Amino acid sequence: MNFASDNWAGAAPAVMSALARHNTGFAPAYGTDPLTETVSQTFRDIFERDVAVYFVATGTAANALSLAACTKPGGIFFCHGSAHIQVDECNCPEFMTGGGKLVSVAGQNGKFTADALSEAMAAFPDGVVHHGQVAGVSISQATESGTVYTLDEIAAVKDVCRSRAVPLHMDGARFANALVTLGCSPADMTWKAGVDVLSFGATKNGCWCAEAVVFFDPEVARGFEYVRKRGGHLFSKSRFVAAQFEGYFENDNWLATAGHANGMASKLAEGVRERGGRTAWPVEANELFPVLKRSRFEALKAAGAAIYEWPLPEGAGSPAPADDEVCFRMVTSFATEEAEVDAFLKVLADRS
Repeated sequence: MNFASDNWAGAAPAVMSALARHNTGFAPAYGTDPLTETVSQTFRDIFERDVAVYFVATGTAANALSLAACTKPGGIFFCHGSAHIQVDECNCPEFMTGGGKLVSVAGQNGKFTADALSEAMAAFPDGVVHHGQVAGVSISQATESGTVYTLDEIAAVKDVCRSRAVPLHMDGARFANALVTLGCSPADMTWKAGVDVLSFGATKNGCWCAEAVVFFDPEVARGFEYVRKRGGHLFSKSRFVAAQFEGYFENDNWLATAGHANGMASKLAEGVRERGGRTAWPVEANELFPVLKRSRFEALKAAGAAIYEWPLPEGAGSPAPADDEVCFRMVTSFATEEAEVDAFLKVLADRS
């Protein structure tokens, strides 16, 4: 019953098969190999336009390097207070942007509204040398709370970005999970809604080590190869990252794995509610945050469930747990088996 993190899962069979398939012979290094170009074309096909694609090893690198490409002297980037770039990346975005500042925008359940963003930006007017310069906005899709921005919400945030002439970045560590939830095209969820640069995540959804920075205007990406190199993320054997993406995309494997993970999360959430618990907010991707009596939480852990206690963030929009309750995080993945879900729910039923 491992629901600790989708990072704990291994690589999907299609990804491992592609790695083995391309582990023969020789190929040019540093992204000049034919497979890297083929996969780059796949990205163009998926997003229905010409894009510039750069492979990196981690989501932190994708996020930090994306922001580094957009920064200004004294640059300020706006994100949700629980965003991965704000909480979980050891100040890497600030480091890679040469001292850029992250400013948190409040909002319920991992998302902020366009109005909240506009208000936060107003504290940093243009043309005042004593303040930093508004440099960009980052949203997470899906969010750290497992919620998903709608297309209209993304477009509204982009309108605020336009009002200050700054780019919109999307942290897509769980991009496929959000995409399956919305049931739209990758183009709809990105550039058609106003996203300028995307951290495209695949590691959490079945790859071993495959992330990408995607610019929807290749002209904006000019010089990014130097940013990536100085950041230490230019692969010598790039074909093995490309191979992972090849296996990830073929036969729509990436959508199938995300759909499975989302389905398992929905089944868990429904089962928790049927057994007297609640979820702190709606379950929209592959993360859920149940609230249970602490005795039941401890019983689940004693039965072997890998789960984490999770404090409700400020402005969660959900009642705080009572003194005898606990909120905890559960994450499902392509590797989550229905038998694990059934076993978890059985333990929960036995302790009702």
